[in-house]
Amino acid sequence: MHKLVWLIPIVFFFASCNQNEKAAEEHSSTHSDHGHGHDRCVSDGIPSRAAAIAEVDITVQGLGSDNANMVWVSGGTFTMGSNEFDDTKPLHEVTVDGFWMDEHEVTNAQFSRFVQATGYQTIAERPLNPADFPNVPLDLLVPGSAVFTPPEENVGLDNHINWWRYQAVASWKHPEGPASTIRGRETHPVVHIAYEDAAAYAKWAGKRLPTEAEWEFAARAKLDNMKYYWGNVMKPDGKWQANIYQGNFPNKDTGEDGFSGTAPVKSFTPNRLGIYDLDGNVWEWCSDYYRPDYYQNSPKNNPQGPKDSFDPSEPGTVKRVQRGGSFLCNDQYCERYIAGSRGKGEISSASNNLGFRCVSDDPPPEK
Repeated sequence: MHKLVWLIPIVFFFASCNQNEKAAEEHSSTHSDHGHGHDRCVSDGIPSRAAAIAEVDITVQGLGSDNANMVWVSGGTFTMGSNEFDDTKPLHEVTVDGFWMDEHEVTNAQFSRFVQATGYQTIAERPLNPADFPNVPLDLLVPGSAVFTPPEENVGLDNHINWWRYQAVASWKHPEGPASTIRGRETHPVVHIAYEDAAAYAKWAGKRLPTEAEWEFAARAKLDNMKYYWGNVMKPDGKWQANIYQGNFPNKDTGEDGFSGTAPVKSFTPNRLGIYDLDGNVWEWCSDYYRPDYYQNSPKNNPQGPKDSFDPSEPGTVKRVQRGGSFLCNDQYCERYIAGSRGKGEISSASNNLGFRCVSDDPPPEK
């Protein structure tokens, strides 16, 4: 059963992080004096284009190459998870085999080559089927996606519609809507990518999406027991290590780290493995279904995630794990740059802070 909500009736709520709205409000009232809302996420309540859809088999005509530099991540054992969040407990030991990982997030230029080669159309660009929305006027069934829109003045943090809107025509080619383009942003990470879009690209490139365990192992770069993926200090030597939000969320991003919105890939120091942007910039899809209790029964060797998804805040939706946080993460509302933290997203939904990167079991072709 579809549930119609605010702004445009075809918009549905979905949460991209690990607390439902009630829990978020309780957390806000409990922690407001301390200024820490890290158990919520800025992506809570992103408008979704569908409430619950069946997953589809990914069909891509032909194979190509995205010419991405990849980094070899030798296998090993690490402590996965975090004690900071309910769905990242318990800490548990995991072993992963070696794999290749993209040096950086997939860029607009790379995704453009994929689209040119295949004619692929992202979910955000596709018309909605009137049969799925029998009570919605046809003129409102327009392609689009969720765009972060900061309010003009300071607002409370208990109502996410203050900063998210469903924007007609917004897509990877038009990140903020019809008046925007990716011209000059060729090296920025591609955004407005739903899970199906990321999986289609990965298949075309002869790769796959990382498991959640692989992603965290690469991000930790064999630095266990650290608060952040780069260490225990937020700004070592006074330098920002990731593209996140500074200022007063959600209405004043000071851009102290050098960027408001996405940053070109490789703008910050890589981790010890030589991989960039595993924290901040854009959320990244993983292949695992999302369940908040999965870590209680996760296998030790090469966990692939649960067999299906379940989110108690939205039990009727299909969700996959997202990792890394985005340029909207901040210590007022969302601290998903903390090592071991998780995100989640409904598979047909996208936003202008959501992208991906790929991994492979085989080495990349020689250039």
